[in-house]
Parts: sequence; C-alpha cells; structure tokens
Amino acid sequence: MSESRIVLIKIAGMFVVIMVGWLARRRGTVTDAVTATLSRTVVDVAFPALVFTQMLRTVDAAVLRKDWLLPLIPVVIVIVAYLVGLAMAPLFGGKDQRRTVLFLIVSPNWVFLPLPIAEALYGAAGVRVVLLCNVGAQLALWSFGVWILHGKISQAIRNLATNIGLWATGGGIALALAFPAVRDLGNLASAGSSVGGVVGAALFDALAMVGSLTIPLSLLAIGAQLGALPVSVRKLPASLWGVLLARLVAAPLVTVGLGVALARAGLRLPDVTRLVVVLIAAMPVAIVCSVIAERYGGDTQLAAQAVFTSTFFSLLTVPALFLLVS
Repeated sequence: MSESRIVLIKIAGMFVVIMVGWLARRRGTVTDAVTATLSRTVVDVAFPALVFTQMLRTVDAAVLRKDWLLPLIPVVIVIVAYLVGLAMAPLFGGKDQRRTVLFLIVSPNWVFLPLPIAEALYGAAGVRVVLLCNVGAQLALWSFGVWILHGKISQAIRNLATNIGLWATGGGIALALAFPAVRDLGNLASAGSSVGGVVGAALFDALAMVGSLTIPLSLLAIGAQLGALPVSVRKLPASLWGVLLARLVAAPLVTVGLGVALARAGLRLPDVTRLVVVLIAAMPVAIVCSVIAERYGGDTQLAAQAVFTSTFFSLLTVPALFLLVS
C-alpha cells in the first residue's frame, strides 16, 4: 500500500473519531466540564506517559548523536511558515487580524494528528521523530508564536517551566542514557525475575497502557472542543481563506522545496525523518491555537474557524502532498 493511501486512510479514520467527539458535544452527551477534564487528562497524564515510555524504548546514545538536530527542525518549519504568512497575509484581510493570521499559519498540529500517522507508516522510528520534533515545536510555539500574537514572551517562557510534556521528554531521554538497561523493561518476555525487575516491568507496562490512551482521547477531545466552537461554514472570511491556503498548501510546498534544495546541496535528512517532517509541516492548525488566541488577545473567532476548517480540508491536502513527495 502506498504511503499516500496510508496517510489518507489514517487521517480519514482519525477524522471519524474527531466527529464522534464533535457529535457528542453537539448533542450534549459531552459537556464543557467533561471536555475540559478530557483535555487535561491527555495533556497532563496520557501524553507525558507516552513520551516518557517512547523515549525509554527508542533513545540511546547512538540515536541521540544521529537525531540531535530534530528539535531544531520545527524552528525551520516555523520560520518558513512565517515568511509565507508575511507574503500572503496582506492579500487576505486587514491589519487588525494580521497577528492572529500569522500565528495560525505558523502553528500546525505538532503531535496528536501526525503521531498516529507516523506510527502507522514508520513504527517506533516515526514516533521518535515526532516526539523529538515536539520538543522544539513547544519551545517555538510558546516563545516565537506568542510573540507573533501578542508581542510579549515573558509569560510564555514561564509557562515552559511547567510544561509536563517537556519534562517527561527530558526525563525519559536522561534515564535512557544513564541506565540503558531500562529499555528491556518494555519487553515482558525478557523482564528480570527479581522483585525489582518485576516491579520495574509492571510500572513500565502501566505507563505504556496510560500512554496508549493519548491518541484516541486526544482525538475525542479535539472533536468535543470543535463541537463547542461557533463556526459558520456559510460565509468564510477572506482572512480564513488566507490561513487555509498558507497553512495547508503554500507553507508545506515551500518547506518541501527548501528540503529539495538542501538535499541537492548535500544536506539530506534520513528518509523517515524527511517524510515525517513533511507530514508535520502539512498539518492543520493546532487545536490549542484558539485557547492561546483567547489568552493573548488574538481573534478567537478566526482561530476557532481555522482549527475546524483546516482539520477538515487536511483530509485532501495532506494525502495529496504525500503523493507529490512520494
């Protein structure tokens, strides 16, 4: 099966789960309180467990020497998207929405949508690339992204210190490097027979089970959040069309073009890394953008519309881009 077809099937399947959450929210089965609890569970419990166990399973000194640049790649993706946005934003709306438009263009969904696709395509190697890229992505979002939206980064930098996902990533990498034997805890068949070995394997297995909830819960949470957004599809504003064209088409194509130019210059990424980076660059607007826009004085209505419509149109644009790259 071709990669583009796998991407299409995976995105379509995820969109179905998102729509389940959307319908549940629209029907009142899932309330605001449930949605908030679900989102917090994903961010503060399931995702840190996933990151921690995946870092233990996949990271060692050799891998880190080879992939140490991965956290820096999202910075390139953001800069490319920002330059594309600067060029396109004046064509789609007034100056009063300019900051929000640029912020939405530079903020793709870094983790919860690309993660299951990367896993289906490339297994543990794809998951590792997504999670390591997420380190740089979070730093870029809460610093450069907030600066674009509001012009201030002091509060954003303080928020980084309490980001549980970043702490889990760093802790997993540090533990994997300091104690390489912990990698065996994920293999129950080879777990030690001592009390410590059994307890360690049980704890690892428990964390892995909690981490496995990340993708389905996050998709349901995204759907429930989208279901609460006041989105009108009858008349989309020009600024939204600018976000959609830049986020889903122009920025990914420019990123691919830059990758081709760097490859011809001799700076070629490994195939899995390269394709996962393309996948991340092609993602729709991150669900958290509506929350950040509200917190830092952006256009919340535009952010909500961008999250919903870009997620829908990514059903077409992401598989098409993968077909082009393949």
